Amino acid sequence: MLGRKISTVVLLASVCLTGLLTEATRAGRARAQGGFRAPDCDRQCLYGFVDRYLAALVAKQPAQVPWSSNVKFTENNVELAIGDGLWGTITAKGRDDLRAADPASGEVAYFGVVDEHDVQSFFALRMRIEDQKISEVETIVDRKGYGPGPFGDPATLEPVPIVAEDVPPADRRPRERMIALADGYFNTLQLNDGQLFTTFTPDCSRRENGVWTANDPHPDLHSSSNLSAYGRISCEQGFKLGNYRWDDRLRARRFPLVDEEKGLVLAAGFIDHAGRLTSYRTTDGVEHESPIKSPHSFCLLEMFKIVDGKIRHAEAIFITVPYNMPSPWVG
Repeated sequence: MLGRKISTVVLLASVCLTGLLTEATRAGRARAQGGFRAPDCDRQCLYGFVDRYLAALVAKQPAQVPWSSNVKFTENNVELAIGDGLWGTITAKGRDDLRAADPASGEVAYFGVVDEHDVQSFFALRMRIEDQKISEVETIVDRKGYGPGPFGDPATLEPVPIVAEDVPPADRRPRERMIALADGYFNTLQLNDGQLFTTFTPDCSRRENGVWTANDPHPDLHSSSNLSAYGRISCEQGFKLGNYRWDDRLRARRFPLVDEEKGLVLAAGFIDHAGRLTSYRTTDGVEHESPIKSPHSFCLLEMFKIVDGKIRHAEAIFITVPYNMPSPWVG
């Protein structure tokens, strides 16, 4: 009888140990694949890493921040050595725009302005923090004159107040739902024909490289350009018209950061433009000439503000890259 009891205890212990090892294996795999892990760096800790990184960047001193032994760093979709690229040309940090943190995944993001020898550019940063060290840095520097995309005035960049506000608990959504809404935005933009695959607030706004392209709070009422005209209407109105029919594909989509408290989702990916479309008709019957004249892609980091299950604002920084350029972060 005693032998049976001992055997039973050993069997139960073995089952429990196997279960724990299985869970540990799953956790390890999830971490390796960019999944969730126990947070060891809260919001203020993650913001602190942003401040330290930016200070080191301006000082051109990479050694001022702690790096993982296997750090990965990209600038404008190209993998570089730490200390290369903007690290060698930055002369100052300009205006801040927004920041977001995801302690569950160790991800933090920052949008703002950088100065290179008195020339200002829009700047987007994503970092991953593991074991109190920087393991990933993804940056986009949108310099004036690089490609056909919009480019505003970096010196006048001001934060959008709604983006920085906490979302009331009753108006928050689970991270999976927030990602689905952001992904639905890209589905709506791809081959935009008037169909909606996400949900917008009536006053949804959008700003791209410092240019308001939806619900501009200070519209230029005297401008007749298409860009200004689009900027005077909301996100939903523009998409229902099918204004962006020339966006052929939204590719290599990633959603590395979800800030549930602030209602923010950081997305990354590419907008491919084949350039084959010469003209198109919006849903109001108006014929338009396509602004896209040659094949190229936009490489982007874009932040979505989500309130009560609806997209309230989209803030994007992107650059023009060769058509169908692959991502060093995918595959």
